[in-house]
Amino acid sequence: MIRPARPDDVPAIFRLIHALAEYERAPHEVKTTEDLVRASLFGDDPKVFAHVAEHEGKAAGFAVWFVNYSTWTGRHGIYLEDLFVDPAVRGNGYGKALLTELVRIADERGYTRVEWSVLDWNSSAIAFYEAMGARPQDEWTVYRLDADAIAAVARGEKRR
Repeated sequence: MIRPARPDDVPAIFRLIHALAEYERAPHEVKTTEDLVRASLFGDDPKVFAHVAEHEGKAAGFAVWFVNYSTWTGRHGIYLEDLFVDPAVRGNGYGKALLTELVRIADERGYTRVEWSVLDWNSSAIAFYEAMGARPQDEWTVYRLDADAIAAVARGEKRR
């Protein structure tokens, strides 16, 4: 069963975030807390959303996403921040069902894109996405300002 996340899912989502970080070989990079997840998803004006895959009544996977925008199409889209299914229940179609639900939402709302990033070493995820019809956007390179860079730029500091 795929459904929108509820506030009582926060502990499970938090656990799955940590499991995803372990899988992606970056557990030290997780800085969020259950309170931050709760505020982001269920605060007064949420900018991020989540869907949960249930297995035997428990959250076994999640998709966290937000709305983006294309100036070229003049339409919104969905950016999939994270998609993760507990390894113990993989192979039951939960990943495909989560992604399909986001695609259904995009189609229903007239959005023109569903996008995400995938680590280039994650061949199983790449194969999964390509089997669903997704294609890499090789002509683009992702750039990021992290928290330290944001603070430095905001203060007018020059960086190299």
